Amino acid sequence: MKIQPINRKTVGYVRVSTADQAREGISLDAQRARIEAYAVATNQRLDEIVVDVGESAKSLRRPGMRRILAGVRSGQIGAVIALKLERLTRSVQNLLELIEIFAKENADLISVCEALDTVSAAGRMVVQIIGVMAEFERAQISERTAGALRHLRRRRQAYGHVPFGWRRESDKLVEEREEQWALNIMSRMRSEGHSLTQVGCWLEAQGLTPHQGGKMWRKQTLAQVLSSRMAVEGNT
Repeated sequence: MKIQPINRKTVGYVRVSTADQAREGISLDAQRARIEAYAVATNQRLDEIVVDVGESAKSLRRPGMRRILAGVRSGQIGAVIALKLERLTRSVQNLLELIEIFAKENADLISVCEALDTVSAAGRMVVQIIGVMAEFERAQISERTAGALRHLRRRRQAYGHVPFGWRRESDKLVEEREEQWALNIMSRMRSEGHSLTQVGCWLEAQGLTPHQGGKMWRKQTLAQVLSSRMAVEGNT
């Protein structure tokens, strides 16, 4: 059995993604204040608060999270406090990975809002259940959004930026004949083994430019055009 240091650190963890930063209630300062208040209320020494700014919770590959996991694995960190589980991760798979790492190193993972920790087997089970339900809810939202967008595409209603092959007339999308012709040629070229660079050169020779602006076609832009739902489903 690994011998842990006697005075392991208790660390807070706060995170905001780019989209979250302006939202009330989950700012860095708000998270920090709630974690500090929790530590005082539970008579815990809070040694440090680790911060991840502009980082998504889809992966554990964040600078702050990596520091924490390194500290847990080395035995320097004995407890991590976060405001919510979603600040730690939005993936059930990653949540299970965190729980396994913390259990192996005999460290505590604590969520303030859910009033949960992984000290006990029951606590670990409840954390897992909440993580599963949260991911299920996000999947349902994603399915509903995808269904709504399919409905808009089929009705040729405009939303977001106007895709290549189409033009906006009021709130409707109308086929742009020359670009639709180009889409068919582009798809045929790709099926015949032509590279994206070759497709881009052909488009430039035809005088067709990206809707995002500029005259040059980047490989990423071409790949997005050819794989877009409007290109694939637009005529279905």
